[in-house]
Amino acid sequence: MSNRRQPGKRAAIAAWLHGFLPAPFSAGLTERLRSCCGALLGLLLTGVISHGAVGDGAALPLLIAPMGASAVLLFAVPASPLAQPWSIIGGNLVSALIGVTCLRLLGDPLLAAPLAGSLAIGAMFALRCLHPPSGAVALTAVLGGPAITAAGYDFVLFPVLLNSLALTAVALAFNNATRRPYPHPQQPARTAAHRTTDQAPTTRLGIGPADLEAVLRQYDGVLDISRDDLARLFQRAEMHAYRRRSGEITCADIMSRDVIAVQFGTPLQDAWSLLRRYGIRALPVLDPARRVIGLISDVDFMANPELDVYDGRWRHFRRLIRRPDTIHSDRAEVVGQIMPRGVRTVAETSHLLDLVPLMADAGVRHIPVVDANRKLSGIISQADLVAALYRGSTGTDGV
Repeated sequence: MSNRRQPGKRAAIAAWLHGFLPAPFSAGLTERLRSCCGALLGLLLTGVISHGAVGDGAALPLLIAPMGASAVLLFAVPASPLAQPWSIIGGNLVSALIGVTCLRLLGDPLLAAPLAGSLAIGAMFALRCLHPPSGAVALTAVLGGPAITAAGYDFVLFPVLLNSLALTAVALAFNNATRRPYPHPQQPARTAAHRTTDQAPTTRLGIGPADLEAVLRQYDGVLDISRDDLARLFQRAEMHAYRRRSGEITCADIMSRDVIAVQFGTPLQDAWSLLRRYGIRALPVLDPARRVIGLISDVDFMANPELDVYDGRWRHFRRLIRRPDTIHSDRAEVVGQIMPRGVRTVAETSHLLDLVPLMADAGVRHIPVVDANRKLSGIISQADLVAALYRGSTGTDGV
């Protein structure tokens, strides 16, 4: 009997020990190199800035050890709520104040150090600036040695505050220069399509912000991920599950292929005539190589009531909305003059679900589709997307 139990015990112990290992990191090589380079640049410049501010004669260290831990957060996981600017600046500042105060009141480092660490965590919770390296700042204020003890509250300003400000400034510049938004949004963003308090269309079904908030209150713990990122991950998981159920329906399957397009120099009168003749609402704008450089729609004409391209009821409507100060102004004559700058395109191989956030949340009405050479091959409207989603949900073939 005892021999039978041994394999089971060994398996249980092995499973328990395996739980000590974290899950594999999803960050690729580029992301890892970017984090390493950011930490190198951040700590180097922080030391240089501190040296320039106080010179060679400083009794205190130019760079304190907790800054290394802060660099891990600011450059490796800048989206974390624990890595935001107020987290590092506020957390380090309040922890240093608490550490110095505890040492002065208690005198004994053995008592002051654990009390400073505990009070620092409580203060950071209260001030919404939880930052793990700040716990080390509190201990450094107590156990950092004679120079730090002698500095007293000056230690809070230098090196703690100066180091924190310098490292944060480098993180702001480096992360945004490498296309990582910092500070990272910590609340779900309101849809760009309108300014009302309605939720974005993609969140009105499935897991919404209210559901997420309710679950997080029940969880009653600290998550090292922003609510915005958590909601986005849930949304992507839902779309991935839908894609698995509905199959690989690509943009090439649902796009309109007989596309009426114009060029930058096409006269506005001709472009308006094309919209009216074919009963369409948008025209891709192409360069001579048929690459998409813009998109002009009926909305762009309506936004320029001074244009003299309308006829019939449209001319009457133009007179009603035209501003008096534009009657004698210089009028645009070609498409490129009123075409919005920047245009969203999708590849033929993109899945139709990639269009949902763009059309439902961002309010994009038409999206040009391009081939492998970035040349126009089709266009997709909101009606095309709705029809494809309906066919996919009902299992109808022939999309």
